[in-house]
Amino acid sequence: MRFCSTWESDRDSLAGMSKTFRAWDVDQVWLLPPSVQDLVPAGHVAHFVRDTVRNGLDLAAIMATYDDDRGYPPYHPGMMTALLLYAYSQGIYSSRRIAKGCEERLDFAAVTGMQRPDFRTIAEFRKRHLAALSGLFAQVLGLCRKAGLVKLGHVALDGTKLKANASKHKAMSYGRMAAAEAALAAEVQRWLTQAAQADRTEDREHGAARRGDEMPDWLADKARRLEKIRRAKAALEVEAREAAAAARGGHDGDAPPDRGEPGRKPKPPTETPDDKAQRNFTDPDSRIMKTKDGFIQGYNGQAAVDGEAQIIVACELTNSTSDQAQLVPMIDAIEATTGERPDEASADAGYCSEANIAGLAERGVAAYIATGRQKHGSAAAVNQRKRRLGSLVAAMARKLKRAGRRSRYRLRKQIVEPVFGQIKHARGFRQFLLRGLDNVRHEWRLLCIAHNLCKLAAATA
Repeated sequence: MRFCSTWESDRDSLAGMSKTFRAWDVDQVWLLPPSVQDLVPAGHVAHFVRDTVRNGLDLAAIMATYDDDRGYPPYHPGMMTALLLYAYSQGIYSSRRIAKGCEERLDFAAVTGMQRPDFRTIAEFRKRHLAALSGLFAQVLGLCRKAGLVKLGHVALDGTKLKANASKHKAMSYGRMAAAEAALAAEVQRWLTQAAQADRTEDREHGAARRGDEMPDWLADKARRLEKIRRAKAALEVEAREAAAAARGGHDGDAPPDRGEPGRKPKPPTETPDDKAQRNFTDPDSRIMKTKDGFIQGYNGQAAVDGEAQIIVACELTNSTSDQAQLVPMIDAIEATTGERPDEASADAGYCSEANIAGLAERGVAAYIATGRQKHGSAAAVNQRKRRLGSLVAAMARKLKRAGRRSRYRLRKQIVEPVFGQIKHARGFRQFLLRGLDNVRHEWRLLCIAHNLCKLAAATA
């Protein structure tokens, strides 16, 4: 009441002033509902994403799953798709935060037509249509090409490590699994033996009517952990056998091929996992990966970016820490999506190999791949240069050195690295929400779709 009287006195004192203010009446009722076009200014990215989904994308793969007229009508799949893509473009990924935006933000209301799906509906829609949503990448890329944002003159490739939805402290090495499995198995067996002995004693004392075999919670937890360890241990053994078979399949005998590389020769493949090989219990597909800030439990996101307007023309995600095996498949993915190959491709030293340079040459793509830093002046460096004098890697090193600052390789850093900065810093994506390689791969494609939509919106504004 005191606040009201203070406000009234202030209002009365202002009434005597010559300055006129706009009316501020929070109790005013709107006689007509507002148009969603008026919620945010014309040209806002919310209008662009909504209209692009409505008029520019084919949602047949999503719409085809709704073939039953029974039940309460669901939210329109087009609206839900536009909502997800717009939220991702604004750096909002959690279903709860997206639902909150529908209730509190005018730009979200402009996308949904003032509808307010709850977070369970949003999460279920994303889960149900994850593959179809990620499949929109090719359509959005096609819109970017029509707008003249993709030239395929110079494409730069790179990878970035992103955290999985799992803690690295929930991972265990194969060596620790073997020791923990034996210890837990012995402890569980010891308790079961003691329980059986106690049962026999109680039967003699009280009769056989009481069960007495109920498992306590602490033992159930240990038994479940033992089962997880055994499953993870078996999975590592399967991976080791498959890797050994693949290594032997490419050549005769058990010894790996001699690639002419300096240093120690690689060990022959073995079907026994290395003691340091790790498996995560929360997300078994994720891996421990090294970054500039330390080790993370994560995935390796790959992107090929066109030099014209930083449009992502191909994307992939792997749980391998190495980038080397991704170069040629990414070039092939560009051709599969666009029907064309880029004229030039640049990549850092993580992609450098004889096979990659030869693969790009076979495809008619001019390659600019860093060969890594070499220590000069030492006998090892001299011998290494002599051994590699006729190799494709040596030829690539001479090619980059001869061009100097004019080398086309200099474009790599200014094309692809800002894209990762925009995804991870500007839009704040640092950790995947989903688990499992397939789900996370689709989630990465959604991020790339949102990036391309932002670029398309800025170019057509």
